[in-house]
Amino acid sequence: MKKYFTLVFFLVLSSIISGVLFSKMSFLARASMSILKKKYLHYSFLKIWWQGALFVFVVLIILLLFQLLLQKKLLPKHAFRTQLVCVFLAVVGLYLTYQDFTHTLSHRWAGERLHLGFYIFWLSWIVISVFLLFTNKAAQTIDTDKKEP
Repeated sequence: MKKYFTLVFFLVLSSIISGVLFSKMSFLARASMSILKKKYLHYSFLKIWWQGALFVFVVLIILLLFQLLLQKKLLPKHAFRTQLVCVFLAVVGLYLTYQDFTHTLSHRWAGERLHLGFYIFWLSWIVISVFLLFTNKAAQTIDTDKKEP
């Protein structure tokens, strides 16, 4: 369990940074969320840093627990592939987020700090998957060393 402490600590820090960056969105984005409450009500949690941080942290922990469950239940070869698929999905999500922020005018006006908050979320998911890739590799080598004698 000690090996996951560093990862969870990293997730807490990245969630806090994301939450703070979400709350630092541009004045125009804040004003539009306030004026168009019905349309953007589900994004209002981004205005308060700790609510955004809590949301990001909960999502990242759910992803971590889901990927850990898959890693425990699947064969090592399939778990490795699953983690690679998760890295691929996170990279695609990062790319699509970047495309959305550069090509949608209202999202472009939201401000770069808000964008960075979303990019940190995707990078944190990549870190989770890469971490589990390497811990899976270490667990495999320990298991094969034990079976040889």
